Amino acid sequence: MFTSLRAQRASSAGQNKTLPSFFILGPPRTGTTWLHQVLASSTILPYPTKETRFFDRHFPRGLDWYLAHFPVSDDYKPMGEVAPTYFASAQARERIAKLIPDAKVVCVFRNPVERVLSLYRLKRAYGMFPWTFEQAMMKDPELFNSGRYATHLKAWLNALGEKQVLVLVYEDLKRNPQTYLNSLTDFLGIARISLTRSQHRVINASEGLTHPRNYFLTRTATGMADWFKAARLDRLLAVAKHKYFLKFFLRSGPNFEALPPDRTCRLYELFRPEIEELEAILNRDFPSWKSASPKPAAVQAAA
Repeated sequence: MFTSLRAQRASSAGQNKTLPSFFILGPPRTGTTWLHQVLASSTILPYPTKETRFFDRHFPRGLDWYLAHFPVSDDYKPMGEVAPTYFASAQARERIAKLIPDAKVVCVFRNPVERVLSLYRLKRAYGMFPWTFEQAMMKDPELFNSGRYATHLKAWLNALGEKQVLVLVYEDLKRNPQTYLNSLTDFLGIARISLTRSQHRVINASEGLTHPRNYFLTRTATGMADWFKAARLDRLLAVAKHKYFLKFFLRSGPNFEALPPDRTCRLYELFRPEIEELEAILNRDFPSWKSASPKPAAVQAAA
């Protein structure tokens, strides 16, 4: 497989097509939508689909399929991908390390309890499963696995080396978006981007999301969207999503309920070992990530 892809890479290079030089790895629900929009004018990113899922889901489709997602540009701009599902994927990590060993990757970490509640909310709204939060934590491995920050960070460091991995913190983005962005652009080696007034507001892609009005219809629509992506009908999908999907499927059902305080405390205990190991790796303390605040966490309020 890799021999064949290396041949495709050489062929693509002859057609002025190169592979990405950087990846924003996420994990999911860490401000990647905001980063995608801010970086769009200074880099070459997949369009109109934000996430190709090539290195973790569509790898057998080959490099030509992958590179077709990137706009052709005469300007010299670094090519990259905002790909939050790659963070916890061993396959994506292995494939990127073998095909693009000099790639730069960015990991963004967020309070793990807030993040997992937000991820549950998004997946439930899109009809990816019918479960309650407690059921989803038992049945959907991604919810917990994507919060194993220290474990996966160490794997990326081992695969690519410390100089090629940058760690950012979502709460720093919320406090000072410009300083946060400067750290990223300096690491990627691109000119600094001055944020506009509107860009200082971090995009909250899950605002207004609810339980699906009809689970089976929403699940069918989500499945059709995945097929459109695989078939490279991205522009048609973008129009349909904007006109119909958001209005009729994602924001018209029952609101998300609050998570009881005792279950919130159990979540903090679940993620505590990973956070303590991350603190040791980064030499930085995250006290608010290890215990519940006086204000109860809520699935409905998760960003």
